[in-house]
Amino acid sequence: MSTSQQTDPLIGRLVDGRYRVRARIARGGMATVYVATDLRLERRVALKVMHSHLSDDTVFQSRFIQEARAAARLADPHVVNVFDQGQDGDMAYLVMEYLPGITLRELLREQRRLTVPQAVSILDAVLSGLAAAHKAGIVHRDVKPENVLLAEDGRIKIGDFGLARATTANTASGAQLLGTIAYLAPELVTRGTADARSDIYAIGIMLYEMLTGEQPYKGEQPMQIAFQHATDSVPRPSVKNPGVPEPLDELVLWATEKSPDERPIDAREMLQRLRDIERELGISPVVARTGPIGVIRDDVTATGELTAVLPGTPTGPTTTMEEVDNASRLRRATQRRRSRGAWLIVLVLLLAAIAGGLGWWFGSGPGSQVAVADVAGLSFEDAAARLQEDSLVAVQQSESSLEVAAGQVIRTDPPSGSRLDRSAEVNVYVSTGPAEATFTSFAGMPEADVRAALEAQFVTVPDESSEIFTDAGAGTVTGVVVRPAGAPEDGSQDVACIEGCTVHQGDTARLQVSLGPLPDVTGESEGKARSTLEGLGLAVADPSRTEPSDSVEEGRVITVIGKDDGSALAPGDTVTLVVSTGPPLFEVPDVIGLTRDEAVGALSAHFEVDGVDFPWNIAINGLTEVQSQNPKAGTMLPEGSPVRIEIDVRDDE
Repeated sequence: MSTSQQTDPLIGRLVDGRYRVRARIARGGMATVYVATDLRLERRVALKVMHSHLSDDTVFQSRFIQEARAAARLADPHVVNVFDQGQDGDMAYLVMEYLPGITLRELLREQRRLTVPQAVSILDAVLSGLAAAHKAGIVHRDVKPENVLLAEDGRIKIGDFGLARATTANTASGAQLLGTIAYLAPELVTRGTADARSDIYAIGIMLYEMLTGEQPYKGEQPMQIAFQHATDSVPRPSVKNPGVPEPLDELVLWATEKSPDERPIDAREMLQRLRDIERELGISPVVARTGPIGVIRDDVTATGELTAVLPGTPTGPTTTMEEVDNASRLRRATQRRRSRGAWLIVLVLLLAAIAGGLGWWFGSGPGSQVAVADVAGLSFEDAAARLQEDSLVAVQQSESSLEVAAGQVIRTDPPSGSRLDRSAEVNVYVSTGPAEATFTSFAGMPEADVRAALEAQFVTVPDESSEIFTDAGAGTVTGVVVRPAGAPEDGSQDVACIEGCTVHQGDTARLQVSLGPLPDVTGESEGKARSTLEGLGLAVADPSRTEPSDSVEEGRVITVIGKDDGSALAPGDTVTLVVSTGPPLFEVPDVIGLTRDEAVGALSAHFEVDGVDFPWNIAINGLTEVQSQNPKAGTMLPEGSPVRIEIDVRDDE
């Protein structure tokens, strides 16, 4: 016994002077279920005890009583029997049939996906039980695998009518929608109403889960799942499990129609269609019988280890025993022996027919075949071992896949669920990972064409591309870099693909697209050039640089300086304007007192010398002396400006 059970104060307690609690079976949000011994009738029962914090809640107490009354009204071998309901102090309880075994939820966890015969057998039993409930005017409202019990002796029963209501009381507020979200009918989500067709919807979802191993709708929040129930259509189970026959596909779609009017009207109508499908597919549901079905009674008794409903006690008039002579006794004994002999003959013939049928079934009939197991996600070695368990031979095949990791099984051919003769071969397709994707040069191609070419080979291209100013036309791709799936973000494994490359499907490509050439703002005013460049998304440094220029007017742009490394500019980069200050200026030197040739030499480096004419141009240099100059020394003038000098005879004194 677990520690949690040892600390449960109810273990060992005698409830209501009659039920000795032995062990805890399960615990839910509303109640805990124990196995107990009915000391009065010496039988095991299941005791469902309401949680103590709910005992004072009249709504929950009424639901408890409602469950007992709802289930007690049903006489069907596929409904868990409720024998008693009572109150022991502040503890409310139900006494129910005890069924050793597991729930359908536990079977799904263990097996994940059921075979078609398994799913049909369980559905047949559940629909039979629900048909009895619907006929009695009861809507279960909480059909799900947790409430389907699979007994060790093969009996299949539906229980937990804690949410059951009469079909005439079908309105519920949001707080009363206690059914599990995964099986909630659209009308319960949108309108809060339920009838027998809401149970049918839940049955359809449960059948989908049995056939595929998963629920059709998933989400992190319950409201996400509820929204899908209200807006989406349940897909065919064969999409997930190709082994599902089309009639069962159609049955799931019929049961899960969003509009209740499009579904079967109740469980009996759906059961009739299922029985037709069973005949079409040659499936005979294996359902264990519990013995004669008893009548609905207020006081129910049972015998044996497993609780069962017994036939009612005969109530006819009592007759006195008549005196019987020896001849009469002999005649009756002879008749009994004849009757036993006839029954023995029938029994022998029946056993012979069964033996012959079993021999055919397992020798050359369908029983000699085995179903292909679902080995998706396993390694080939594990898949081969699993198929070998069923006497099937695995043959390895290779296939690329974006979704399945390399070395894992993608699928089998024939698909899982197919029935094959023993020793038959099964092709097992093992993933080689994503396929290669080869591209030729992208240079000069428009962005839309490059995106289409990459995405056609399942290479992901982010919505945002890198944009730069180049001499190529606007919208032309100038760079393609592919990063392999799972590669580090540092770019060490990136592949340049502008001139073509071979990569893999599932990789990611980043594009560099030209915005066209940067506008030429040379000769424009500083303000206009700044406005033009900022309008293209470039940042313009402030203040601008200035330089003299012989060719560009003062205040006009000489050039634009980009990045230090000379790489292409992109929106957001910073540029600097170089603005002209006009032609360069040079200082006029002081030549007064110099000889003619000395003055001409000093001035002619940057200026035109004026005033050296006849007769001073032929005079002896040593006899000449500059008397004055214009402009005067220190004046700043553009290169080539004229400077006039006045020359006279040198005064030797």
